Amino acid sequence: MEKKKYTYQDLKDIIELLRSENGCAWDREQTHESLVPSLIEETYELVEAIQNKDTANLKEELGDVLMQVMMQSQIANEASEFTMEDVIDGIASKLVYRHPHVFKQGEETNNTKEILENWEKLKKKEKKQETQTESMDQVARALPALMRAYKVQKKAAEVGFTWDSYEPILDKVFEEIEELKIEIKQGRLDKMNEELGDVLFSMVNLSYFLEINPEFALTNSTEKFINRFRYIENSAFAKGKQLSQMTLEEMDQLWNECKKVESNI
Repeated sequence: MEKKKYTYQDLKDIIELLRSENGCAWDREQTHESLVPSLIEETYELVEAIQNKDTANLKEELGDVLMQVMMQSQIANEASEFTMEDVIDGIASKLVYRHPHVFKQGEETNNTKEILENWEKLKKKEKKQETQTESMDQVARALPALMRAYKVQKKAAEVGFTWDSYEPILDKVFEEIEELKIEIKQGRLDKMNEELGDVLFSMVNLSYFLEINPEFALTNSTEKFINRFRYIENSAFAKGKQLSQMTLEEMDQLWNECKKVESNI
């Protein structure tokens, strides 16, 4: 079935063939649940391509995510649940419904804030959510914890449950840290777990107020840590040493040396 240029229909036919008796045993064995790890992995690889501004890889990763969507739809079709056409119809209908200012179903507006507020109102109406708590309950529990906390706090802020400056938020962060210190001294693991969660949640609150995505902020800090650790390790190798042969003080000195190098770049 080799072609110079494949189409959407070709991809649909290929996936249908792979799932058939004449296709691939592995593809036939897949279920909605078994494909979840692959879907998550492909999504994160797509995000990484976007963050790296890697256009060539972006195209490939979008294809991988599309393949996951179409595979899930094919599995559903075989079980008479829904088809790929149903998926497309559903999202198209949703976009029309939630953009009344574009599709002439409501007042026209170019104000981004009003558009987003209206989007949330229509979303609540569509999902029959009468309270803000119900809206919070709808934030997927499968989301990464930082992302879910951020979205929940956004829901709270929509009805005014938020601070008007960063100072009281920082005070809350320090308050939670002090409570964590107490539990660490007491050695109560369950309470330490709870208080550490409160520290993280209050930090997400600060990130929301500052309009900083906590996932991206932590990702950047993790990359910074890896780069600094690489500096420590390379410096050790240059001296003919393994890291295991160095003291923490020696490694910390190289860490601070790396920070100075970074500040001069």
